[in-house]
Amino acid sequence: MSTSSIGAYDAKTHLPRLLDQVERGDTVTITKHGREVARLVPVSPRSSPESVIAALRSARVGVRLAGDSMREMIEEGRR
Repeated sequence: MSTSSIGAYDAKTHLPRLLDQVERGDTVTITKHGREVARLVPVSPRSSPESVIAALRSARVGVRLAGDSMREMIEEGRR
């Protein structure tokens, strides 16, 4: 993975080429008057719904509500 920098005008002119670079895993920094203003980075792969559910279930293991019951908290929220 490499990082490159390009001016805003050139980025607009060569966007398809830049997107190809990013798709290959590179990061491109876009500058305006020498100042960094944006970064094109590859999208991380999406997690499957099953893996997200499994992660949530494992994160809540051992977590308990202290004090009030769920019903009491619902009623409190309605007031």
